[in-house]
Amino acid sequence: MKNIFTVMVAMLLFTACTTDLDQVPPNLGDAESITDYQPVLFAAYNYQNEAAAPMAIFGDFRSDNALFDEEFLEFDNFSVPSPLAAVASDAFIQPFYAALYSSILSANNVIINSTNPTEVAEARFLRGLSYFKLVQVFGDVSVNLINPNVEELAAADISRQPINDVYTNVIIPDLEAARDGLAVSTAAASNGRATKYAAQGLLGKVYAAMGNYTAAEIELEAVVSGTGAASIIQNTSFADVFSSDLNDEILFATQMSSSITYSNTIFADWYAGQNTKADEGGPISPDLVEAFANSPGDLRADLTVDENDGNPISVKYSALGATEHDWIELRIADVVLLYAEALNENSKTTEAITELNRIRTRAGLPGTSATTQDEVRQAILDERRLELACEGHRWFDLVRADAAEPGILNAEMNIGTTISSDYYVFPIPNTEVSSFDEIEQNPGY
Repeated sequence: MKNIFTVMVAMLLFTACTTDLDQVPPNLGDAESITDYQPVLFAAYNYQNEAAAPMAIFGDFRSDNALFDEEFLEFDNFSVPSPLAAVASDAFIQPFYAALYSSILSANNVIINSTNPTEVAEARFLRGLSYFKLVQVFGDVSVNLINPNVEELAAADISRQPINDVYTNVIIPDLEAARDGLAVSTAAASNGRATKYAAQGLLGKVYAAMGNYTAAEIELEAVVSGTGAASIIQNTSFADVFSSDLNDEILFATQMSSSITYSNTIFADWYAGQNTKADEGGPISPDLVEAFANSPGDLRADLTVDENDGNPISVKYSALGATEHDWIELRIADVVLLYAEALNENSKTTEAITELNRIRTRAGLPGTSATTQDEVRQAILDERRLELACEGHRWFDLVRADAAEPGILNAEMNIGTTISSDYYVFPIPNTEVSSFDEIEQNPGY
């Protein structure tokens, strides 16, 4: 892998001397000279920054929530010729891929070499998070769990590993280790660093993505109970969640600020119509505008979408501004709705309705009218769309829902043609495929 190879070589020469999460570490010496691994850990955190805007694109602009500009319309209608894939790869696929493998390499360095158990647990959280993003977006991916020297790098197996193996052998063990090794703390108290409940909530989400709702229910229930989620939902307004970083609802967020942005691509700009690759007529789709219109009295509507004289944009991140708002990786409402989903898939539909209605009550809505398992499945999917709009979840929610109820993704997208399951994932960066025979492109691209 050309990009991973380049990143690995760079990381072999990497160390750092900063002490805050909002600093970019300089290159000062080779890896063997490192004695303080906290700066290396901070590098693993910082590399998540450049994955934020691509996750917004993958999660919302691929879905029925938001629209690309004409340059990328083939991604909206699921016809992706090679030249378009090349443009998209350069614009957001390759930077996403490289950033996450950079985070993984920094995390590996800490996991292997640090003697501080908390640092190691945080690094395992970040590695698990990185691989989870990678498999959601690409499916099978290359796996590296070492901090290789040049000889090891030359001998490394760079072939893509089956997604279930990555889940079983990497993501789940990493998140279990993080869950068991990190303290119970709020994101605010931990200054934005990983915590026990962030790891456990993400582990529950991973199990849901795998379709293992029995395991998902166990992990998610522990987070809902342990964090006092019901009280947080009741006492934190929807507006509060987006008016300050690291509030009580946030379990984990990638820290963003104008001083540490790795590129000129700001995730909030995509939703606000400030990125030229988003639709000029307003990036928010008419379908999402209609979804809020069909939810009368919804307090989230005006805090999420501005119709902007027929050119709808999102105002979700306006309180703090585009360059200062953190990318929320996991928050309480997300966990509560995932817990409801797990309960419902485990035939505990009455309990699922209780959890679903917590979110609806905060939004100023009456309790759901859904009663059957199928109705509640649809109601949860609809609620996740409105609650988590413009947070990079919708496409992955549709893919997960389609596994439980085949056909639901096409029904929701409603683009007039059947979307092949080949397009449930995205193309591997062209540089990887063209440089190495071991890396095969995803079907359809």
